[in-house]
Amino acid sequence: MPIRRFRSVEEMSAPPWREPGTPELWQAIESVWAFGARTGVHRFPPGIYRHRTVESLNALSETWAEANFRAFRDAQALEAGDLERSRSE
Repeated sequence: MPIRRFRSVEEMSAPPWREPGTPELWQAIESVWAFGARTGVHRFPPGIYRHRTVESLNALSETWAEANFRAFRDAQALEAGDLERSRSE
C-alpha cells in the first residue's frame, strides 16, 4: 500500500459520508462493532480486590492480562483454522 503525504488538510479527501438509515451505514456500523468484538475483548473477574502491596496488585493485573492475551490468541487461531477449513472444502 503506497504512502500518501499531504502538505495541508485541504489536500486530503473527505471521509465517506453515509446518510442516516441507509444500508451502507448499518454495514459500516456492524463492521466496526465486529472488529471491536474480535480485538477489544478484555475480561476481568467481577468483584473488588484489595491488596496489601503494589506488587500483589501488579501480579494479579499481569495474570489477568496474560489470560486476556491467551484468549485473544486462541480466538485468532480458531478463526485461522476456520478459514483454512473453508478454503480446503
